[in-house]
Amino acid sequence: MNELFEYPTLQLARKLLGMELVHQTGKGLTSGIIVEAEAYLGPEDRAAHSYGGRRTPRTEIMYAEAGHVYVYFIYGMHTCFNIVSGPLHKPEAILIRALEPKEGIPLMMTRRNMAVSLMDNGAWNLKELKKLADGPGKLCKAMGITLEDYGVKLNSDHLYLREYRDVPEQDIVSGPRIGVNYAGEAALYPYRFWIKDNLYVSK
Repeated sequence: MNELFEYPTLQLARKLLGMELVHQTGKGLTSGIIVEAEAYLGPEDRAAHSYGGRRTPRTEIMYAEAGHVYVYFIYGMHTCFNIVSGPLHKPEAILIRALEPKEGIPLMMTRRNMAVSLMDNGAWNLKELKKLADGPGKLCKAMGITLEDYGVKLNSDHLYLREYRDVPEQDIVSGPRIGVNYAGEAALYPYRFWIKDNLYVSK
């Protein structure tokens, strides 16, 4: 799995689609399939936290080896989960924007303060399931990912990726990143990638 992180950031963002993110805590195991991700290309990318070589206590981990976890807090209420990417000392990262819930769904719903919702036939209520992790803040809350996970090496014993399914290139869509209107022309870069027609992609 370590060789996965050797891919350049834009290529890695595409390869992460279809992989399963797993988090084990004292409350149980939860997981979801990555269906949407955004790439941030470091000092040259106005939308990146490390634009212009910015180096702060928060962004320090972006300068580490690819495969480390970069977690940060926004708006005083949401946690965002990123995977450090690119060459050592080249502060790039990939934001995971949405997951398709896979394992530990009742725990994920409890963390999101959602009613555990089953249909009469015993299947999950798809309308509720789609809302469980369709955004970076939502997925962190559902997965129990917190600032304590900052700097963890992905593929540790409690936070790791595992292969789930390959996504054909023709099923990967790209477009501008979300919420980066401040970034000038970088706001238009097609660095957001998602699985075409997937129900769990963020709105």
